[in-house]
Amino acid sequence: MRTLEQQFYHYGVVPVVVLEDAKNALPLAKALTEGGLPCAEVTFRTDAAEESIRLMCSEYPDMAVGAGTVLTVRQIDRAVAAGAKFIVSPGFDPDIVDYCLKKDIPVFPGCATPSEVAQAAKRGMKLVKFFPAEQAGGIAMIKALAAPYTMMKFMPTGGISAKNLKDYLSFDRVLCCGGSWMVKGDLIQDGDFNKIRELTEEAVELTASLRK
Repeated sequence: MRTLEQQFYHYGVVPVVVLEDAKNALPLAKALTEGGLPCAEVTFRTDAAEESIRLMCSEYPDMAVGAGTVLTVRQIDRAVAAGAKFIVSPGFDPDIVDYCLKKDIPVFPGCATPSEVAQAAKRGMKLVKFFPAEQAGGIAMIKALAAPYTMMKFMPTGGISAKNLKDYLSFDRVLCCGGSWMVKGDLIQDGDFNKIRELTEEAVELTASLRK
């Protein structure tokens, strides 16, 4: 049984999903699973997020489904009750991080500065989200942060696509990348899950070619 971090490394990409309607949760989970990426970070920025997580976790129990854009402790409780296996926050919020660590809930806070990475390292964390990746300096910034914090690995998210994925995954301190290019909102809204599956397959092939 792989750990969550081992799964992330194996997948290379964690789809970052925005679901406006829970009716799309299961078709999306099916498309991602059949495409080779049985994982998703479902952002908690919509009213449909909680129910979407519940449906995906119920029908696809082996899928690594987590909650993203988590801003409050209350959202953590709701997400975990719905079945979320991990929590992702856009920034480093000590209340959110400490609550998850106390409850033994995998949490990946957003860090974009040495001070934020230091707070994570002080708590014994080994993996953080680097957000917003492209806007915060991209792979060059990750390499700069990784130099003093030798225990830390990164999950860059924000502005990552098939075009620049190689830049990130070629650095051994990048465990995986968060990406939304294979699960764009218009594809979900239009119900084009075949296209989502195709884009997911392409992402899997690209990751495999980069990590031979």
